[in-house]
Amino acid sequence: MSATDDRFLGGRVIVRQSANGFRAGLDAVMLAAAIPARSGDDVLELGAGAGTASLCLASRVPGVSITGVEIDPELVALANENAKANACDGTVRFAAADIFNLPAEWKRDFAHVFCNPPFHPEIGEVSPDARRDVALRDIGKLVDWMEIGLRRTMSGGTFTTILRADRLGEALARLPDRGVMIFPLWPRVNEPAKRVILQVRKGGHAKSVLTPGLVLHEADGRYTDAADAILRNGAVLRLIGA
Repeated sequence: MSATDDRFLGGRVIVRQSANGFRAGLDAVMLAAAIPARSGDDVLELGAGAGTASLCLASRVPGVSITGVEIDPELVALANENAKANACDGTVRFAAADIFNLPAEWKRDFAHVFCNPPFHPEIGEVSPDARRDVALRDIGKLVDWMEIGLRRTMSGGTFTTILRADRLGEALARLPDRGVMIFPLWPRVNEPAKRVILQVRKGGHAKSVLTPGLVLHEADGRYTDAADAILRNGAVLRLIGA
């Protein structure tokens, strides 16, 4: 596998990832920043890829215990190498498994569960790279990712995911009626959101809420101060009520 070394959180996290397959970027960092984990929490990532989101979370919250599940054994090996390179292999581990057929040891409750699922429609342009296509293309199972994530979340814990904004309706149809926070990521002011973060407080009784979200770029293309604080400095992405 041809790979490159990429830096996240201002260089505090270094991730070797496939040069041609699915490559993690802004989505992974924003997703990790939104998880309200604390030291000692037991966290599960579904579809971990090369481990970018988990490693960003571990960098921000020392002492958090993370298990990342990924179906591609080569990516699992790469993710575990990345955990070792970032000196967090004692608290972050990755394992090869199909999230739709999890081994018994992971069929338990976690304080927080998160995922960046395949969310591009099944019909459309196909990537020439098979790994990239598998990572990106939904084959009618997007809502199943929602259900599995919630199933593995303990009562009072959170399930967090990032999606294309135009898939929001499908996801909400399978999530609880209450306790859901919808957090749009606006490319620029007055532009429609392309991504949205959803966070569910399992068993929460608060009303679901559409939050103001976050504007990513200034008019000249620079990151806004708020986005830059997350992407480069490892700041928390605070969702209302989180």
